[in-house]
Amino acid sequence: MRAGVSLSEQIENQIPPETSQCLGCAYQGFENWLNGFDRFNRRQERYQLVRCFSCSLVWLQNAPLPSEMGRHYGPNYDKLIIEAGEISPERWEARRRTLAKFKSGGALLDLGCSSGAFLETLKGRGWDLYGVEMSENAARSAEVRSGAKVFIGDIMEAPFPKESFDAITSFDVLEHVYEPKKVMERVFQLLKPGGIFYVYIPNIDSGEARLFRSYWYGLELPRHLSHFSPNSLRKLGESVGFREGLIETVRSSSLEFSIHYINDDLLQMVGISRTPMAEAGPPNFAWKVVRKLLRWTVFSVIFHAASLLGPGESINAVFQKA
Repeated sequence: MRAGVSLSEQIENQIPPETSQCLGCAYQGFENWLNGFDRFNRRQERYQLVRCFSCSLVWLQNAPLPSEMGRHYGPNYDKLIIEAGEISPERWEARRRTLAKFKSGGALLDLGCSSGAFLETLKGRGWDLYGVEMSENAARSAEVRSGAKVFIGDIMEAPFPKESFDAITSFDVLEHVYEPKKVMERVFQLLKPGGIFYVYIPNIDSGEARLFRSYWYGLELPRHLSHFSPNSLRKLGESVGFREGLIETVRSSSLEFSIHYINDDLLQMVGISRTPMAEAGPPNFAWKVVRKLLRWTVFSVIFHAASLLGPGESINAVFQKA
C-alpha cells in the first residue's frame, strides 16, 4: 500500500473472512460465547463472540466490514497505543531478553512497530532492523529513533522476498487482523530456515477475562477480531508448519480499566454519564491519590482473586521454523 493514505483507506483494502468456519483451524463447529460492546468509545452496537469447538479460538462473528473499521480506531486510539509504548520501557526490555534466548542477531522485522519503541531497544545490538506499520507518522518516528526501514501498510502487501528474516516479532497485533492464519503463513514464508516468530497477545482464557467477561479491557471490541488462548495459538502455529519454542502466560493486569468500564455502567444506571475512556484526559491529582489507595487495597484483592480463576492476561510465545 502506498504511503500517505489514511488508516481507514488501508483497512478497506482488506477482505473479511468467511465466518462460518473457525478463523484458525477452519473447523465448522462453534458456539455463541459472549455478547459485548465497544466500551472504550461507549458505543451501543452489540457484538457477538463465538468460540471454536475444536481449537478454542474466539472470534468476532459480526465484525464490521473493512470499509467501516476505520471509525473504530482514530486519533484517540492511536495516541493511547503510542503512549502505552513510550511509558513502558521495562516491557520492551523484557521482550528483548526473551528474543535473545532464541536469536542474538540478524535481520529482524517488527509487525505493527508503532513509533519504534521496541526496535529502539535493539539498535546497535547486531540486528538489521525492519518494520511494518499502518500509520505513516508512527512509521517515520520509528525510522528516526531506531534506524529501521519501515514499510507503511499491511504485512500481506509488504514487498519482502521469501526467507528474508532471522526473526519476526508481533506484539499486540495478531488479534487485529481479519485472517490470522494467512498472516501466520506469510510470516512463515518470510522467515529463513531456523528463524523465529515471537508473538505477544492477550489471553482470552486468563483469570481477568473470566472474571470481568464483557467488561474485560482486553476484549477491545470491535478492534480485536480474534481472541487467542495458548491452545488455539499453538494449533494455529502448528497448522502452518511452525514448531513450538515457547508458550507461556504472563501477568499483565488491566483490571483498573475493566473496573472503569463497570463503573461507567453503574453510573449510567443512576443517570450519570461519564466521558468515554477514548476521550478522557489525564487524571487529576485527587484521582491519582485515590487510585494509589485503591491499588493498595481493593485492586490488590481483585488482582489476587483473578490469579485463582485462571492464568496470566497475556501470551508470550515463540515459534520456530525448522
